[in-house]
Amino acid sequence: LDEYFKENRIEFDVPIQMVGTDFQKSVWKALLKVAYGTTSTYLQLAKDINNEKAVRAVAGANGANAIAIIIPCHRIIGSSGELVGYAGGLPTKKRLLTLEQKQELYTQIPLPI
Repeated sequence: LDEYFKENRIEFDVPIQMVGTDFQKSVWKALLKVAYGTTSTYLQLAKDINNEKAVRAVAGANGANAIAIIIPCHRIIGSSGELVGYAGGLPTKKRLLTLEQKQELYTQIPLPI
């Protein structure tokens, strides 16, 4: 994680043991495909697992992710581009996305001082 925060690592190659339902695991595997520096939406994630009607369930699985950053649930945003839900809080989500995208994209949420 130190390498990630120092901008020296954009992928993790550590073995991951996902503990959850088959549905949750499918969502988490799809999250691993959301590239560093990019974002996706809950709807797109649902489409990625071939279950377009399961948007709310995808959001629930995203929130149940216990390996944040390594399984990059912070890269999922609302359909209209707004920051939504993150267990670490929206200011933390904003910081992670800003770190990855190298620019201040989400100015509607102030960073804590």
